[in-house]
Amino acid sequence: MRNVTITAIGSYLPPRIMTNDELAAIVDTSDEWITSHTGIRTRHLAEGETTSEMAIKATENLIKRFKIDPERIDGVIVATATGDYPGFPSTANLVSRHFKTSGGAFDVAAGCTGFIYALDVARSMILSGTLKNALVIGSETLSTVIDWKDRNTCVLFGDGAAAILLEQVASGGLSPALLKSESEQAGSLTIDPASRHITMDGKAVYQFAVRAIGKIITDVLKANNLSISEIDWIVPHQANRRIISATSKRYGIPEELFYLNIERVANTSAASIPLALSEMETGCLLKEGQKILLVGFGAGLTYGGSLVTWHRS
Repeated sequence: MRNVTITAIGSYLPPRIMTNDELAAIVDTSDEWITSHTGIRTRHLAEGETTSEMAIKATENLIKRFKIDPERIDGVIVATATGDYPGFPSTANLVSRHFKTSGGAFDVAAGCTGFIYALDVARSMILSGTLKNALVIGSETLSTVIDWKDRNTCVLFGDGAAAILLEQVASGGLSPALLKSESEQAGSLTIDPASRHITMDGKAVYQFAVRAIGKIITDVLKANNLSISEIDWIVPHQANRRIISATSKRYGIPEELFYLNIERVANTSAASIPLALSEMETGCLLKEGQKILLVGFGAGLTYGGSLVTWHRS
């Protein structure tokens, strides 16, 4: 039986770093408040760079690090809520044009869960024979949809991009994802069509997130006949450190299993999970055979999880 796995990974963070102290000069907040309530200290901002340009730079990093021939890349799927164009062409089309790929190219819009959705769409298309392989990218320029006068949201978000290459292998790889939604709460987290700014019911999103993380972890473990003690890492969407702490306490999941980089990059929506994976791979934290739970949750309200058995040899 063939499987699909991650064979290469790359990332890009724009050089501009904004600290909490800089934010405190814009709105009524402080470094202490932001850090204690979110776990965030800094975030990267794409000054003049578009979502597609960052996606291209993340892919270039992948190509360089893993010596990938761009000509053998087939499909391109980009998870984003902040595409270069409001309708079309898709961000994936712009990436495809740059690398001269000819397979399918399209975007997935599922908020902060977008990468999990895109990952499973790509996995399914490869197994069905529709794609030979797929470049799956999470890329966001959330700084373009932030109301910098709204202290409840402007402190949370950052920009960045990360790309992975999915290919067929003989062993290891991705298990089928579980993809869910609670669409009756869709209005809790939006990009307002009039102002083009993020709006959020913080309390509703927080309560949903804690519940959704716990549920999806439980369900993915059950679907794969595993216990939490058999998981090496949980890589969650990086939204708020307090959400992770509350989930850990409520569901009895050791907090040290969660890999977090939110302190440095903030909430990068669909880019957050692949950015964390790229950081872990670069730091040699991912070992052959490790079982890694990817967990997304966010606008929609959507959530989902996928199990990866790390295999690169």
